[in-house]
Amino acid sequence: MNREDVTDLIIEAKVKKGIKWADVATKVGLSKEWVTAACLGQMTLTPEQAAIVGDIFDLPAAARLWLQEVPYKGSLPTSVPTDPLIYRFYELVSVYGTTFKALIHEEFGDGIMSAIDFKMDLQREPNPAGDRVSIVMSGKFLPYKTY
Repeated sequence: MNREDVTDLIIEAKVKKGIKWADVATKVGLSKEWVTAACLGQMTLTPEQAAIVGDIFDLPAAARLWLQEVPYKGSLPTSVPTDPLIYRFYELVSVYGTTFKALIHEEFGDGIMSAIDFKMDLQREPNPAGDRVSIVMSGKFLPYKTY
């Protein structure tokens, strides 16, 4: 068994049981965004969190241990994503990446937005012309240091 096998077990149980990620997050006590990333193999769970997730998805003991291991981060199988939804994020960064960079540097200076000290909120935004996806990302600014 490896971490990808555990992710497959979780997805299989989620489909069979009709589980919603938001319900899992409520039981774990953290955001749906972080808990979903953890269940999909991108975050490390504590023993307590792994027990909760394990119970929800009826995971064997070995799988619960894998949930507590630091994963290899980065889940895309190709450098350019082929899934249409994920590709749109790639496209967004391709088109607006230089704009993000220019505006962050103008506002904060030379540095980066952390993906470690980071949070995200994804919500449905009702709109008469068709519902919209609202994603708010917030990451700590990390300036480059001189030495």
